[in-house]
Amino acid sequence: MTKKILVLCTGNSCRSQIAEGYLRHFANENAEVYSAGVETHGVNPKAIATMQEDDIDISNHTSNNIDEYRHIDFDFVITVCDNAKERCPYFPTKAKKFHQNFPDPAKATGSGEEINNQFRQVRQQIKDYCVRFVAENLKSNH
Repeated sequence: MTKKILVLCTGNSCRSQIAEGYLRHFANENAEVYSAGVETHGVNPKAIATMQEDDIDISNHTSNNIDEYRHIDFDFVITVCDNAKERCPYFPTKAKKFHQNFPDPAKATGSGEEINNQFRQVRQQIKDYCVRFVAENLKSNH
């Protein structure tokens, strides 16, 4: 049985997009992965470039609003920033909720290289989290 996972962030531009990319990659056919925001800001070009460095293509991802997914019965909802956790509208679901606050790389400042490094650090944190999440929540259905 394929599990449905929703990753929520504020703007669905960076962290949730990165998490969606990794969850799709590591879960393979064991999950349908969606990401959304309480707002939509478009997919951040640096998030796309950072994921490309790790051979994950998220360039076709779209920035979606949570309201678009109200009809889907999710198994898991993961909030990846405190703001989304606080603002996440309630919708009736049996989903198990998870929360992990990641720093927002879109707010990074400094030189181009310093900003890129902050994106890479957050990407690694999200990747590690997704590996653990899949191992703990999706592998039992084999």
